Amino acid sequence: MVLDERDEGDYRICAGALGGELGEGYVAAVVICRIRGTGSGPREAFRNEALAGGYRWPSPETALCYAIGKGVEAVRMGGPRLAC
Repeated sequence: MVLDERDEGDYRICAGALGGELGEGYVAAVVICRIRGTGSGPREAFRNEALAGGYRWPSPETALCYAIGKGVEAVRMGGPRLAC
């Protein structure tokens, strides 16, 4: 498992590249938490542990890049994707 975090506005994007069950590539995952403006601490706004339908990326770097990109896209588009 390879992890990366970055802040985007009021949100923190936590992305991961999860190793396949049989060592067959990496699945991209993302969790987005609202860290500012909640009043009661960080709150989870979005989670997807199998982005791209669970597609297995050939390297952890490509899975992580995809997950970060989707996280940034979700934050910037806002709307119903984010729970808070």
